[in-house]
Amino acid sequence: MIYVHVVVAKNIKNVAESKNMKKILTLCVIHKENKILLGMKKRGFGAGRWNGFGGKLKDGELIEQGLKREIKEEAEIEVDDLNKVGIIDFEFIDNPEILEVHIFKSNNFNGVPTESEEMKPQWFDVDKIPFSEMWPDDIYWMPLFLEGKKFKGKFLFGKEKNNNILEKELTEVEEI
Repeated sequence: MIYVHVVVAKNIKNVAESKNMKKILTLCVIHKENKILLGMKKRGFGAGRWNGFGGKLKDGELIEQGLKREIKEEAEIEVDDLNKVGIIDFEFIDNPEILEVHIFKSNNFNGVPTESEEMKPQWFDVDKIPFSEMWPDDIYWMPLFLEGKKFKGKFLFGKEKNNNILEKELTEVEEI
């Protein structure tokens, strides 16, 4: 099954054509039975939102290495069973950079999720995910994630203050 949905806003030039910079980022959501582990972002980009764990890569770091490091820094846990489920490109109308986010699922970890300077971890029932306090794109791809499906997508956001989605594409795929 393929999901494709595109919304086009009026009077917006083709942002993708004018952008050429791509930044690789990581994101992991831990999913155990009927719960997911999210973290309240306390500072920096996305502060005040529930999100998975992850972030930027350091020079020379492979995607999975960087993700494991970020999870350890943000929640003081270690994951071994990373399963890549998605890649989404995020663009912001006022920013020339494309954020290519590699999304992973983990079903197991070692340690106790612990609050850090950057994130405050909390478990949520899958039927009580706080979408209103998350990035607005999460409500579109999280159902695929929870169903164990793989996906690719692209979201174009408006100005950073309101982060409205201006365009979106999301496609279920067989392989990443």
